[in-house]
Amino acid sequence: MDEAKTSDVVIVGAGVAGASLALALSGHGLSIQLIEATDLGDYSLPSDRNLNSFDLRVSALTPRSVKILARLGAWDAIKNYRHCPYTHMVVWDADGTGKIEFDSSSVGASELGNIVENRALVSELLNQIERRGDISLDAPDKLESALTSGAENILNITLSSGKKINARLLVAADGARSRVRELMGFSTTEWDYDQQAIVATVQIEKCHEATAWQRFSATGPLAFLPLPGKENSHFCSIVWSCDNWLAEELISLDDQEFCKRLSAEFEFTLGDVLGVSDRAFFPLRQSHAVSYFKPLVALVGDSAHSIHPLAGQGLNIGLLDVDVLSEELLLAHNSDIEIGSLEVLARYQRRRRGENLQMMLAMEGFKGLFGSRKLPLRWLRNQGLRNLDKMQWVKKRLINYAMGLA
Repeated sequence: MDEAKTSDVVIVGAGVAGASLALALSGHGLSIQLIEATDLGDYSLPSDRNLNSFDLRVSALTPRSVKILARLGAWDAIKNYRHCPYTHMVVWDADGTGKIEFDSSSVGASELGNIVENRALVSELLNQIERRGDISLDAPDKLESALTSGAENILNITLSSGKKINARLLVAADGARSRVRELMGFSTTEWDYDQQAIVATVQIEKCHEATAWQRFSATGPLAFLPLPGKENSHFCSIVWSCDNWLAEELISLDDQEFCKRLSAEFEFTLGDVLGVSDRAFFPLRQSHAVSYFKPLVALVGDSAHSIHPLAGQGLNIGLLDVDVLSEELLLAHNSDIEIGSLEVLARYQRRRRGENLQMMLAMEGFKGLFGSRKLPLRWLRNQGLRNLDKMQWVKKRLINYAMGLA
């Protein structure tokens, strides 16, 4: 039997959260093992710009998230590949006249955020990992078990390949359906929205004006997020959240009929939708771990919390988890405190769980408010949007908060 390898930190999941955490801990005298269930390939990215060359999953990165990625050495390459900074945001209610607009110049910023393909984020993070001598990557492989050993503060980890690792800390970064979270017995609070999110890339008739657009209707929000174009071709990534019955109907349409429905649903704000890529869809659920840690184990990113996509904050709050957890682990390491101790992991939870819960409750409130057809609530939200649009000081506070600067 092969002798077990020893690593200070084992991270399961090489997505944005897991890869970012590995990089954040690198270079500080810790040995790091990154485990990923899928075959990662060669991380190459398409260079052309057409409907089917863009990743269907994109993220609206806040300036704070960009700073985190820059510290990890990944942002310059992501920016040089392709990204789309947006300077404006327009939100309106389909059932009335309520509308609010945000402009980066109102807070002296060059942009509100950047739309980036998730595939580009992961690719560059993995490229950075390849250059680090203290990070080992096993892919494809899966966690089979993690048991406390006779030795204090050590987990005996076994992978599907049969590989064994002794670790001082195990971090779950394997997504909303986290296998690690389940195996280690973490409890979660979950609820199903009975909705699907349809994602696709679309070509639009008019320029998107470096603006993120979001229209709320009773069946769910529809977002058009700007993508980099070419010559006279204009592209957006769409996230259409809608009730299950409507999602099934929309998914069954051919491309031409889908474009017609989408154009009408978006009130022809950007003209006709001229074309659509392959479409994908996924069920919308919200979940939150009751605790983010157990002895020698921590949850980060979607493994700890999954949130409705209407505000596009899921990846951003995951990066904030990474930032705080890495800070607490390095502080402990430099102070000769066990990195997997309850003391260290409790500090991480205190700094993140309450803030994440606040964001999740806010999104739940927004969804409830905009999803109601009751006349008093319709009047209230439309009047509220109109009044809020006139209150510049409140809008500035909201912009700073959304940018991660408040």
